[in-house]
Amino acid sequence: MANLGAYIQVPFCQTKCTYCNFHTGVVSLGRFAPYAAAVCREIGNHRQLLESAGVTIPPSIGFENPSVDTVYIGGGTPSLLEPELLASMLQALRTDFDCSFTEATLEADPETIDAEKAVHWAADGFNRISFGTQSFIDEELKAAGRMHRRADIYRAVPLLRAAGIRNISFDLIAGLPKQTLASWSQSLREAIALAPEHISIYMMEIDEGSRLGLEVLQSGSRYSAKDLPSEESMAEFYELAQSELKSAGYLQYEISNWAKPGFESRHNLKYWRREPYLGFGAGAHSFSGAQRWANRHDAAAYVAAISEGKSAVESVDTLTPALALDEEFFLGLRQLSGIDLGRIERQYGVCLGEKISELASRGMVEKQVEILRLPANKLSVSNEVIVELLRSVQMVGQNSSVSVESLQKVT
Repeated sequence: MANLGAYIQVPFCQTKCTYCNFHTGVVSLGRFAPYAAAVCREIGNHRQLLESAGVTIPPSIGFENPSVDTVYIGGGTPSLLEPELLASMLQALRTDFDCSFTEATLEADPETIDAEKAVHWAADGFNRISFGTQSFIDEELKAAGRMHRRADIYRAVPLLRAAGIRNISFDLIAGLPKQTLASWSQSLREAIALAPEHISIYMMEIDEGSRLGLEVLQSGSRYSAKDLPSEESMAEFYELAQSELKSAGYLQYEISNWAKPGFESRHNLKYWRREPYLGFGAGAHSFSGAQRWANRHDAAAYVAAISEGKSAVESVDTLTPALALDEEFFLGLRQLSGIDLGRIERQYGVCLGEKISELASRGMVEKQVEILRLPANKLSVSNEVIVELLRSVQMVGQNSSVSVESLQKVT
């Protein structure tokens, strides 16, 4: 029976960052406890709720005594919640599942961390903190609408270490407004100097789902839209990160993720390896191996549904072999270890050798025996390469059918 990952979405923030395209909101503190109670209720009743929504759980996961070995509480800013509320959601998982958390991650913003919270988190079972660092340059943080400043990062890290947290991850964004090669280099140096076990580098995304993205698409100037680095600069930032992090002893194991040996994110690896996970909370996604489903995004509507004993699931998609093959490439090639092309050809009854060879001759992919991976110099433009690959094997059209949103917020 497969070990599950459990994801809990907390869609609340202190403010909405200009670049954010997630379904999060700023709400009163009084909304936190009812939301946590709804999550606990969803966890406790998940079997009945999923069955009523038309979700079919395969025997490989099972309903009787499923085992959960990783949990990730993301958002939003879940560190805004009182420790007791976070602990109640972990306890709900322990009550309803056979839990042995090898990795229990909590997303936290630096300004929300104090010594008392850190001690509670460690005592309650969190052993990994994912930091929304984003930048070490105050001007960039302010332009992006972030609440914290550089000093908050330096204040928070020792508090976590003193509480016994031995696995810390930093997020950095390449392409923030006002960012330059010099400021990016400084952020990299300062992040490395603080010696987190894990670092994620995300490229700035421009789409209409964020205030900044919409402003850029409309050729406006609000939110420092005119101060964004060029795509060429962002690629240069990414390549500098690859070099600096490698020199500092971090191993790149996924397009956006580097870790010290043994500190790769076990939970997020489940996403890229297409292993099963269950999501709880507003906007949470789940994957059984055969189906993907998602809860409604609106937190109030989610709480209302769960409180009435109704399922909060708003969409259920059963994967066809073609879509599953699509995912094998889209998700698998994010990992630097690559994918087993031989297994894929046997499992899906396809023969891709000639098309893969043609792409390899153009430098788009690398093939060693049966392992297919992206070349190091193509990682900064990975989406374009993967879409080209999918088009070549005639499994998708112009765009990949995999929703990035369905990967939660892979950190």
